[in-house]
Amino acid sequence: MDLGIAGKTALVAASTGGLGLAVARALAAEGVRVAIVGRRRDRAKEIVGELQAAYGTGAADISTKGFDAVAIEADLTTPEGIESAVEQTVADLGPIDILVLNGPGPKPGAAATLSSDDISAAFDLLVKPQHALVSHVLPGMRERRWGRILAIGSSGVTAPLPNLAVSNTGRAALAGYLKTLAAEVALDEVTVNLLLPGRIATDRVTQLDHAAAKRRDTTLEDIQLESRKTIPARRYGEPAEFGAAAAFLCSAPASYITGVALRCDGGLIRSL
Repeated sequence: MDLGIAGKTALVAASTGGLGLAVARALAAEGVRVAIVGRRRDRAKEIVGELQAAYGTGAADISTKGFDAVAIEADLTTPEGIESAVEQTVADLGPIDILVLNGPGPKPGAAATLSSDDISAAFDLLVKPQHALVSHVLPGMRERRWGRILAIGSSGVTAPLPNLAVSNTGRAALAGYLKTLAAEVALDEVTVNLLLPGRIATDRVTQLDHAAAKRRDTTLEDIQLESRKTIPARRYGEPAEFGAAAAFLCSAPASYITGVALRCDGGLIRSL
């Protein structure tokens, strides 16, 4: 399938690792000009070099004609970092057609022990930066009558996850905002969706498994075995599988899909 996004420009937040990087790689493979944004300058530059070697001028895959990439060091939890990332992306790659919202997961913790600071952190990490990014790029998308906004969420949006109360709170709030926005901008040919990972084999999931092992006084291997048993596919997902789903939601053929929270979880969440 031709995804019809070669030559488009994407800003992928927190894309120096994990699911953000998986999405950036999938978009680059489709010929999208990608801004790799994160706090690790050297890692961002390294990723850009890898993408240029695979998909840049002289690469074998002609479907990526027009591909380019840029490394941007920015703290997307601050207004200054957000403004700088958007401005540099536009200056280097052109107007932003695809915005992938992503960010660090907050600390684990039970709902019964949440403090007011924890509640504030849920919005400071998982709602405010994403809203600011949308506010910067949405007017241009609406004016050009083409845009894709995709948030990397969590299966906790559908079924709150144990001991991740801060994440559950913030991500649910973001989902409510994006669902409302989707209906408001649909006439402008801008889609707004969420992609919800289950147990994808990233460093973040490994950290959570380590924390669970420590909390329950057992081994990492036992936690992972137990976790796999809860997944109908009986395995953790691969980042590339998640990236492929994201690329489709950002594509031209997906123009009639909006306001959706799609799970990429191997059947982990049992509801429809």
